[in-house]
Amino acid sequence: MSIAEQSADPEAEQRRLPTRFREAEARGIRLGRPLRVIGRVREVDEDLMRQIGERLLARDELGAALAHAMRLRAGAPGRVTMDDFNQALRHGIGSVTEPAAALVDLFEVVDRVPDWVDWDLLDRGARVYNRFGQNAADVLLQLSLIGGYRFGGPTDLLVATGGLTGGTTRRRLAETQKWVTSLSEPDSLRRDGEAFRLTLHVRVMHALVNHSFEPRWDMSRWGLPINQSDQAATLGLFDAVLLIGVRALGVRVSGDDSRAVMHLWKYVGWLMGVDEDWLVDLERERHRINYHLLLSQADVSEAGPQLSRAIIDAQRHLHSGRFAGTRGRLARERTLSMLTVFLGPRSMHELGLPLRPPWAVAYVVVLNTLRYRVLGATPWGRRRLDRWGNRVTARVLRLYFGDERHDVGRLDVSKERVPV
Repeated sequence: MSIAEQSADPEAEQRRLPTRFREAEARGIRLGRPLRVIGRVREVDEDLMRQIGERLLARDELGAALAHAMRLRAGAPGRVTMDDFNQALRHGIGSVTEPAAALVDLFEVVDRVPDWVDWDLLDRGARVYNRFGQNAADVLLQLSLIGGYRFGGPTDLLVATGGLTGGTTRRRLAETQKWVTSLSEPDSLRRDGEAFRLTLHVRVMHALVNHSFEPRWDMSRWGLPINQSDQAATLGLFDAVLLIGVRALGVRVSGDDSRAVMHLWKYVGWLMGVDEDWLVDLERERHRINYHLLLSQADVSEAGPQLSRAIIDAQRHLHSGRFAGTRGRLARERTLSMLTVFLGPRSMHELGLPLRPPWAVAYVVVLNTLRYRVLGATPWGRRRLDRWGNRVTARVLRLYFGDERHDVGRLDVSKERVPV
């Protein structure tokens, strides 16, 4: 059969795609009912589904080229050292002596700000994100992170790299918190900002993991270790799913605030190397894409419960200061209470997590109604929310890092690590 004939044969195309694709579609339909409503999805877009399947086998090519150059032996033509990358990241590609082509290619792209970037809207997105305070931290940990463990593939990669198991769990969570909270600082995504540097750092870390695992990863089952479809799904967990979650906790999110948060993550996605046609402006469009991504997923694998339990257990070992044992147990119970509401009994069972009464959500909704719908309706109240968000950021980083440096792990081409 010719290539042209294969492309016209849906069954042949399906056989070429990773077997995880649409493996648990009925489950995805059940989990995605709310997304179908708010995303106004009337019928499945088969063209979009085809793209999702194909891009399980597509990577960030600029990142891949750089990772290859960083793994070359010392003295090999085209090799990129960590010193070269860090120099370009902090001081620009022009400051690197005779930079390798792979390094030049990446920075020529990320240093060129897309025409669609609106810096005022980005800054508003950062302020909104900060104003969400503890709600953002709760939703990202529970609905976005642990909720994402209900599907095989990325979870199995995390277990394979040791990224969220054993004694490394708290540190990996801390690094993710550091990256996410950096996005809540105005101007942090500008070229000399911390969020810009950390986002490029994470992109290269992804590329290095891909380079390490591709030769031995079961691509017929999962696709590429870190692929475009999974990156789009992760982006959706951090923007639109966050907005769903904070609203469920009683936070008022206006249309303008929604657009600002979506714009913030659109630029982050672009810097991360996500295909540009999957970077969207409107929350509803992300919900539509997320619904189709849900339909494409595999069922929960053994990695999901393992990772979920590791995170729940880590809540007992944060740097809580005085009465750490009592505070740790309370943090664990609070997380389980909120998870029971966010995920539902069936998903909690799938992840091997115990159910808890919804007491945590109940009191948070009451507090948020006062914060956002009463006090937040006034300029004075909004200023208080801004200050509260700053305090929450400092507290979250202190809980996860303790006395350690607040940074994302050093890139090391000799290790196979992947961030959350």
